[in-house]
Amino acid sequence: MFKKVLIANRGEIALRIIRACKELGIPTVAVHSEADTDSLHVSFADEAVCIGPAPSNESYLDPRRIISAAEITGADAIHPGYGFLAENADFADMCENSGIKFIGPSAQVIRDMGNKSRAKEMMIKAGVPVVPGSEGVVESLEQGLAIAEEIGYPIILKAVSGGGGRGMRIIRAKEDFETNFQMAQAEARGAFGDPSMYIEKYIENPRHIEIQILADEHGNVVHLGERECSIQRRHQKLLEEAPSIAIDPELRQRMGSVAAKGAKGVGYFSAGTIEFLLDDDHNFYFMEMNTRIQVEHPVTEIVANLDLVKEQIRIAAGEKLDVRQKDIEIKGHAIECRINAEDWEKNFMPNPGKVEVFHLPGGPGIRIDSHVYQQYQIPPFYDSLIAKLIAYGRDREEALARMNRALDEFFIEGVKTTIPFHKKLINHPDFVSGKFDTGFLDRVDLLKETK
Repeated sequence: MFKKVLIANRGEIALRIIRACKELGIPTVAVHSEADTDSLHVSFADEAVCIGPAPSNESYLDPRRIISAAEITGADAIHPGYGFLAENADFADMCENSGIKFIGPSAQVIRDMGNKSRAKEMMIKAGVPVVPGSEGVVESLEQGLAIAEEIGYPIILKAVSGGGGRGMRIIRAKEDFETNFQMAQAEARGAFGDPSMYIEKYIENPRHIEIQILADEHGNVVHLGERECSIQRRHQKLLEEAPSIAIDPELRQRMGSVAAKGAKGVGYFSAGTIEFLLDDDHNFYFMEMNTRIQVEHPVTEIVANLDLVKEQIRIAAGEKLDVRQKDIEIKGHAIECRINAEDWEKNFMPNPGKVEVFHLPGGPGIRIDSHVYQQYQIPPFYDSLIAKLIAYGRDREEALARMNRALDEFFIEGVKTTIPFHKKLINHPDFVSGKFDTGFLDRVDLLKETK
């Protein structure tokens, strides 16, 4: 096992990793920006190193500073969490070249799965169903128009190096293609430094279903069932649950087996997620692979009764998985609400500031992952996620009842949060009945219904 792990992240995920390391008996190093000096991950780690000023590109996104902090403190492994450098293949290479273990997959797999065109090509080879579209990068406007005509509108343009909805455009008619193609290229160039695009058939209002996998360096792969991630705004997830109300045991087994086959086919090891689009006829298509721990991993941890972060660390240390597929049993239902410091009545505008009151809910079946405390100053420089509220029950009905109770008990004052939004969401009749998809929040104006 590792002698010391440096956490190259901040906020709740940094705390989550510290807790896993403590249970494994591994000392930890927290890195932090000047803006995060008073953050809980700095207090709870065994050591802490300030790596620069508040802007991410001068601290959390600077690989050299993080590698230097690891070398100075004697850390022999780095856990990147999610976001920041978690899916940066060059950083994974730098860790390896410095003799430091990157807790995640190989740099080559990160590189392959980070390139949407290459990932699709590899999944096809592994026998994973994909959405019809371009076989590779679309080299020109003319080629793009020809492909769109061949597969039929609507189509979706996606940045090859993209994520988070940037460099993405839905096009429903030929006359809209040229303008959207140029806009998507410009956005991708600005966000990722790469204007390369590819095209897929646009599946109208699908469900977004992801399969959690664990794979070790000895060829063992297991899947841990699915997460329902269809409640999104601008391609950003707001609520997740496991299992999905749309998936029956037969489909779960089929999707899980395909995901495991895909992971094995690309030479994957570590915790990872394969994401699918699911249509009304229960056809599913590969969308992308996330080569890291996910924000929403707690719902899977709860229903599968496995600590994914500890498993991730053990795998990185070269250990074999000590679970087999026959050992995995999904029990009960878990729902996660992402609590953000945002004013949902003003188009989810970020709302940093001092937390004057912070009262956490409790009781049976409630878990909270958060780095926030009373009098904590939420900085304006980073993601607005301040807590993950997870409710567990014997079934979905009990999980929803517990989530309702917990949201009523969760008091945060001093900043606006998305707690009122989640209260409205989980009580909407269509959400309660399971009649939702990725277009739900585009069709349903919860704010208007509130007023």
